[in-house]
Amino acid sequence: MTGEGTDGAAVTRSLLLVDDDEIWLQRLASAMQRRGFAVTTASSVEDGIARAREQAPAYAVIDLRLEDGNGLDVVGALREVCPDGRIIMLTGYGNIATAVAAVKLGAVDYLSKPADADAIEAALLAGNDENPAPPERPMSADRVRWEHIQRVYELCDRNVSETARRLNMHRRTLQRILAKRSPRE
Repeated sequence: MTGEGTDGAAVTRSLLLVDDDEIWLQRLASAMQRRGFAVTTASSVEDGIARAREQAPAYAVIDLRLEDGNGLDVVGALREVCPDGRIIMLTGYGNIATAVAAVKLGAVDYLSKPADADAIEAALLAGNDENPAPPERPMSADRVRWEHIQRVYELCDRNVSETARRLNMHRRTLQRILAKRSPRE
């Protein structure tokens, strides 16, 4: 899909989405197509690099943790084929070290899951000198705590005892937290 640039020339809004969660990937692809992007999807590091080399996208949204490796490898490959592309890292396992690494490799922003299509589009289309607007409805402290516990639980391969040890939490307390539904916003 194309739009018109400030000089009247056609501007391509090609977008590469790389994520190993197929259901989320297809939902995001549909949402971004409705917003005027020509979307290509990939579900692995290898596939993402291959698709980027086939047709260098103007935009990319890449998950950090993929089944066959690290999304940072895709960022590096994208920078080689499309040095001016806008790359957004997206992850549910965010930390400062990976955010810094992503930016050093050429990502322009780093968003935490669950990010919605509006936030992703805003990050993709933001100018290089624009600071992102604060979220209108940030996650509550309870939701942030719950998300962190869920991340550590998944990193520990859903082992309650190991998760409790890493979080310095009593095992039964953790079991009660895991049995509850996630807090709203």
